[in-house]
Amino acid sequence: MAETLGRISKPSVDKFKGGRKLYCVPLLVNIKDAPQQYHEKYNLYWDQVAEHVSGLEKAGKVNKIYHEGIFSSGEEGLEAIKEFNEGSYQLVKSKSEQGAELLALEDRDLFNEYTDWLMALSVVGRSKKVADKVLEYYRDASDRRDEHVAKKINETLKEGEAGMLIMSDEYRMHIQTQLSPDIQVFLVRPPALNDIQQLIREMLKDKLQTSQA
Repeated sequence: MAETLGRISKPSVDKFKGGRKLYCVPLLVNIKDAPQQYHEKYNLYWDQVAEHVSGLEKAGKVNKIYHEGIFSSGEEGLEAIKEFNEGSYQLVKSKSEQGAELLALEDRDLFNEYTDWLMALSVVGRSKKVADKVLEYYRDASDRRDEHVAKKINETLKEGEAGMLIMSDEYRMHIQTQLSPDIQVFLVRPPALNDIQQLIREMLKDKLQTSQA
């Protein structure tokens, strides 16, 4: 299994030079109807991520970029990220301008199949037989998606290169066990992440209380 690290202190960086590295950034999206405090923390989060990744680059400059939900490489992929999420777009744009290559991570048909089964799971419930069947199809699509994404990283991240993976933590944990064991995994965890996670919990709690009122 790939080695998992939190923040890397300055004395630790040198021993990680060489080999293949993957800097994993939790994907956070902006929520339009969120409180102003969330938007402020969201912007702070991506600023801090940029700083942390720059620090990690002492062990290896980012050569390859992978972004969850993106089917195209290069400029087309960058435009897709821009429409999807401004925070990660600015980070990817910056690294691209520094010479990193944005690669398509997802297979469009497989991603759409996975998403459709996930949506179907959210609406079934009256029939256990139907729910079990939908869950079976969802798990199958999810497993095949995991295999595709892990294979993409394993095959395109070359010896001596560092990649930056922008992906939700939950999904990253799914694919991490399928990454080649020689890929060193570095987890980016800026201070603003905890604040945002707490805000999201509070927003969900308020929404639940409102729906029950």
